[in-house]
Amino acid sequence: MSQFTFKMPDLGEGTVDAEIVAWHTKPGDVVAEDQLIVEVMTDKAAVEVPAPVSGRVLSVTGAPGDKVAVGSPLIVFELSDAAPSVAAAPPVPPAVAPAAPFPLAPPAPVVAPPAPVVAPPAPAVAPVAPAAGTPVRQGRVMASPANRRRASEAGIDLAAVAGSGPGGRILRADLKTIAPREAPADTADTTEVADTTEVAATTEIKVIGLRRLIAERMSEAKRTIPHFAYVEEVDVTELESLRAHLNQSRPKEAGSLSYLPLVVMALTRVLESFPQCNVLYDAARGVLVRHRAMHVGIATQTPDGLKVPVVRNAQVLGLWELAAEIRRLAERARSNKATREELVGSTITVTSLGKFGGIASTPIINAPEVAIIGLNKAVERPVVYQGAVVVRRIMNLSSSFDHRFVDGYDAAAMIQALKERLEHPATIFIPTVRSS
Repeated sequence: MSQFTFKMPDLGEGTVDAEIVAWHTKPGDVVAEDQLIVEVMTDKAAVEVPAPVSGRVLSVTGAPGDKVAVGSPLIVFELSDAAPSVAAAPPVPPAVAPAAPFPLAPPAPVVAPPAPVVAPPAPAVAPVAPAAGTPVRQGRVMASPANRRRASEAGIDLAAVAGSGPGGRILRADLKTIAPREAPADTADTTEVADTTEVAATTEIKVIGLRRLIAERMSEAKRTIPHFAYVEEVDVTELESLRAHLNQSRPKEAGSLSYLPLVVMALTRVLESFPQCNVLYDAARGVLVRHRAMHVGIATQTPDGLKVPVVRNAQVLGLWELAAEIRRLAERARSNKATREELVGSTITVTSLGKFGGIASTPIINAPEVAIIGLNKAVERPVVYQGAVVVRRIMNLSSSFDHRFVDGYDAAAMIQALKERLEHPATIFIPTVRSS
């Protein structure tokens, strides 16, 4: 028998360490070559690491949430044939699931010491078999939470215990009759009293993986960017009429058209007149990078947290192309199949809370961008329209701008221009005419 030490691989793009997200094996397991053994995450991407060899796992380094430096021992295998005792890990291709919802800067070099070796879990207590002739209870078992816990710790099947309490309720004494040695020792009076067992008041959840990255990026954006918030209500009655008409003219399999592609299309028209909002700020160089192309990020809630897939060159796409691309990217993000390229490079972001949109919100800028537009819920309200009180469909637009680079006047003017397009939806399809 020989041992093979697999080191944390170099995942490219300047990464110096990786965070353990989840182990898919443990000491004592026998794994085959190319079998998934661990998921790790860098500041660039989430990566599924396969086993480089076949063998039995002797030890692993790090628990979920721990960071392991590139080149440090990650897992040790016992091989049945000769193999090098220590070997450099081959490059591992990034998995399709990206790690973070924002474009990320290379992390600072940090060398994390290996964590203690994870030991195999202790064997569970074998269940105590019911005595011969003991009838198995049918229906709901009546027992206090404390007695259920005692039975679980002793491996007793409560369905096989004959309760001596009112209505067949299982008492502490009944457990001692079934398994006097396994039941927890108790020198107090065995008379059944009201259960005073305290329920744990807190649960600790370690912040790891994508949720950790989201927390770091949101904190950094809020801490370093002076947000200027602007909210404007928009009469989307005509926009809703157009949306309903277009949905009726399309086959059902094409998918329903939401407000989102209409707003994105209107935004691309507006940005032609407000190019200072289609900008990325390179803090390291102190430079604003203005983009002619409009790569619109679509904030998407997924089971793993917020992700921002990017509709590239949105300014050249037609309405149905936009709708299909937004739907495709959202589905890939939610199913954890989006590539890193589909989640980075946005120049401005649009977010929508859908049916939970509320009245207004204050979206956090997706750094290094300088602007984000939020859609709130559209509702019918009585408003004054052309001198009369009528019912109209109203939706608020909530926006945030980086006040270092976008003045309040320009921010308000941009949202007013967007409002104008949405309230007269025919203009959404007309490109901005620039004066020569």
